[in-house]
Amino acid sequence: MLIGELAARTGLSRDGIRFYERNGLVTGGRLPSGYRDFPPETVPWLLYVRTAQTLGFSLAEIGRHGAELRDAPDPADALSALMEEKMRLIDSRMAELASLRAELGARVGTGCPLRAAGAVSP
Repeated sequence: MLIGELAARTGLSRDGIRFYERNGLVTGGRLPSGYRDFPPETVPWLLYVRTAQTLGFSLAEIGRHGAELRDAPDPADALSALMEEKMRLIDSRMAELASLRAELGARVGTGCPLRAAGAVSP
C-alpha cells in the first residue's frame, strides 16, 4: 500500500510514517515509480507503535522488542511481560522521585536550600 493509504488507515501523517521508517520501525519497498510500498501488516504494527508510545514506551524500546513480539508464539504473553517490566521501572522511578521530593521539601525554608543537609555554616 502506498504511504497515503497507510496514513489514512493509521491516522498518522506521511511525515510521521517516514519518521518511523527512518528510525527502522517500519520498512517499505519501492515501486518502479519510486513510491514507497508498505505491506498490509504495517497498519496494525503502526497502531501498536502509537499505543506503546502512549503507554510510555520509547521508540528505542519498541524497536528493540518489535521482532520479539512479532515472532512470539503468544504475543499477548510477551507483551504482558514487557508491560510488567515497564511497571517495575515506573515504580522504581516513582520511588526515586518521592525521595527527591522529600529531600527538596526538607531544604525549603532552611536559609540556603542548596547547602548539604546537616552541613555547618562557615
